[in-house]
Amino acid sequence: MDEALQGDCTRSAPGIEILSVRVKKSTIPESIRRNYEQMEEKRTKVLVSIERQKVAEKEAETQKMAVSEAEKTANVSKILMEQKRMEKESSRRQQEIENQMYIARQKSLGDSDFYREMKEAEANRLKLTPEFLELKFNEAIADNTKIFFGDKVPNMVVDHKMLEVFQ
Repeated sequence: MDEALQGDCTRSAPGIEILSVRVKKSTIPESIRRNYEQMEEKRTKVLVSIERQKVAEKEAETQKMAVSEAEKTANVSKILMEQKRMEKESSRRQQEIENQMYIARQKSLGDSDFYREMKEAEANRLKLTPEFLELKFNEAIADNTKIFFGDKVPNMVVDHKMLEVFQ
């Protein structure tokens, strides 16, 4: 205490030197002491109440932040789920379009094959008349390079039409 007083005096009023310090224990009247203790007790209660209120505010703020963070996470999750659903829906629609294109292509090919076969059948019906078939048969016989001379003709498979030609 002596050093603290000397430091203050040197700063404030140079030239003053403190030689010694005496501290006397004072006696406080009982009513003032009780009054002081009551005031200190009230002040402590007020401080405790203020601190409890600050703690409650901090807890509410923390809870509010947690709720906000949870809502944010839920919203992000909802957006991601919606995005995945839309991607799957888009993929499904794309697959449906590809399937429809494939079906249309196959149907078109089938229709063109049917049309070609029908036209070939019609052309063959018009082309393959009995006279034309007989001509082709005769040409095939004429193309045969084996010619037999003599009394006996070897045994061969003969068509009834061929027999009619030779008779």
